[in-house]
Order: sequence, then C-alpha cells, then structure tokens
Amino acid sequence: MSSTVYQNRNKVLKKVKKEKPKIIRTQCDFTTLFTVGLLVLFGLVMIFSSSYYYALNHFNNMYYFLKKQALWSLIGFGAMIFMMNYDYRNIKIWAVPTYLISQVLLILVLIIGKATNGSKRWLFGFQPSELAKLTVIFFMALLISYNRNKLKTFKGFLFHLIFLIIPVFLIALQNLSTAIVVLFIGISMLFIASPKIWYFFVLAFPVIAGGAAAVMLPQFAYRLDRFKIWRDPWIDPIGKGYQLIQSLYAVGSGGLFGLGLGESRQKLGFIPEAHNDIIFAIVCEELGLIGAIVLLSLFLILIWRGIKIAMNAPDLFSSLIACGIVCMIGIQVLINVAVITKTIPTTGMPLPFISYGGSSLVFTMTAIGILLNISRYSKVKKI
Repeated sequence: MSSTVYQNRNKVLKKVKKEKPKIIRTQCDFTTLFTVGLLVLFGLVMIFSSSYYYALNHFNNMYYFLKKQALWSLIGFGAMIFMMNYDYRNIKIWAVPTYLISQVLLILVLIIGKATNGSKRWLFGFQPSELAKLTVIFFMALLISYNRNKLKTFKGFLFHLIFLIIPVFLIALQNLSTAIVVLFIGISMLFIASPKIWYFFVLAFPVIAGGAAAVMLPQFAYRLDRFKIWRDPWIDPIGKGYQLIQSLYAVGSGGLFGLGLGESRQKLGFIPEAHNDIIFAIVCEELGLIGAIVLLSLFLILIWRGIKIAMNAPDLFSSLIACGIVCMIGIQVLINVAVITKTIPTTGMPLPFISYGGSSLVFTMTAIGILLNISRYSKVKKI
C-alpha cells in the first residue's frame, strides 16, 4: 500500500515538474527593434526638414540641429544595445538607489536648475524628470512585486501610492505635463497588479478636486489661461493662442498627401522652433494625413509589441517594467498628438523619437533596450 502511494506521489511530482514553465533566453523582439529604428530615422528626417530654416537664420548652419540629434541618436542606440544585453534582473539591485538619486536631482533642479521659458527643468545639461520616469518604473515594479499581497488592503495601496506621489509632486512644481506622465505610469502599474479596482475610483474624486483647486491658485493662473486659449485661441491670436493657431493651419493645409517633404510653409518663421514639441504639425503639413497615419501606425506597432512582451514576461517584476515602459511611450504620444489637434489644452510634451531633444531620446531608447532585454526571456513548457 505504501509503495503504491509513493509511486503515485512520484508520478504527481514528475507531472508538476513537467508542466512548470521554464525560462529560456531567446532572440530579442526584432519587430520592436526594427520599429524603433524606423522611428528614429523618421525623426532625424523630420527634424532636419522642420529645423533647417530656423538653424540657418540663428546659427548660420542648416545642419545644426540634425548633427546634434544624430549624435544623441548614436548615444541612444549605444544605450539601447547595452541594456538589451544587460540582464534585467540586475535592475533590482539599483532600483532603490536610482530612485533616491532621482528624487535628490528633482529637488536640486528646483534650487539651482536652469530656467527655460519660465520653468526650471534642466540640471547639469539634462532633465532630471526624464530620469525620474525610468526610476519610478523600476522602483514601483520592485515594490509591487515584493509586496503584492499588501495591495489587497487600502492601507497597503496607499503605502505604494506614497512613493509615486513624491516624484509626481516634485516634477509638477515646474513641469505639469511630465508629472501627468509619471502619474499615469505609476497608476497603470498599480492598476495591473491591484486586485481591488474600487481603490482607484475612491482616489479619483480627491485627485480631480485637488487638481481643480490647484489650477485656481494665483501662482497657477497661467494654466487656467491655457484652458481659455484651448477653448478659443483666437481671443489672443498674436499672443498665447499664436502657436496653437499656426499648428492648426499646418495640420489643415497638409490635406491627404501633404505639401511634400521639406515644403512646409509654417516652419518659415510662423511656428517658432517647429522641430521641438510641435513637430507633429509639420509632419501633417508636409506628409499629410497619410504620413500622419504611417507615423501613428509605427507607434501602435511598438505599443502592441510592448504589450505582448509584458504578457510573455517571465515574472511579475519584468512584466510591470514592460507595462510601465509601454505606458510611458503611449501617454506621451497621446498627449502630443492631442495638443497639436486641439483635443486637450496646450502643454509641452515631446513626441518620442521624433521631437528634437537629447535627454528624452537617450532615456527613451534606454527604456526600449530594457524592453528588448525582457523580450529575450519567455515562459515555455518543457517538452
């Protein structure tokens, strides 16, 4: 009798062992790699097309912005390749230190940061808020994966939320749009891991009320002005509504096929610094609706592959990191396009891989490298 039980036990153990998923390392997701390569090349072409007139008049060199962005692209590709081959599990070691460092940098930028357009966003030649996006993803993934059971209670949920609110608050003091991105990243990760959906509805009301109250404060009056301009930019057509009006002219004049690459009229002094956050308007003007659809399709492919990578990730930690990266890219694309098309009030938000900017490009490509690294690991059944 005992021998029969022992044999049955061994059979069960062998069956469980056979069915247990095994983690193997494979090739990276080439669709993601190829799509990112196309987006970066597309960005270089559009940066040159949208900036050569401005660069020629201000720097006497039509290739000024193209050369700088090309250099940042090479650095970004180097960072992406490195992170693609760097075991993502090692991120657990420096998730906490980098999170703490980013908070210190966010405080320093408020004190000694370089002011641009009235906001202090730059420190030591880069934007700490770009680093904060990644460090929040790493830290929240680590925190949630180690304490997922605590999310079953509202107290545990608030405990996780505190570590998200700290960087969001520090960033929001000078850069509301980036703070919104970081907030959405953290909330999406908590939403995926939390078994209690009603927590989010409970917190939604005070967050909305607090945001509305903050906008009404005197020091944030300019944000209320942005809302008024969004509703009717023609109330101040040569002032605060100027850029929005010009971007709408660019989008509308592109038609179906556009005016042709390099043929934009709005970049000839009508849209200031058209190679920055407003570059999607130039894409619509020069390449038309078809060009805009092609560009947005590339982003959709990237987001789709990112979701697939997250679903096939070998553990909760890597799955949450992949989800955070996908959300980071997706929400930035959504905000940028919505601003250009007058769907939401005007706010500064670069279009990933396309807008001019070294910090944004390098940190985004670093994130893609981590996503590609996770794609090299998958759960398969042992045969």
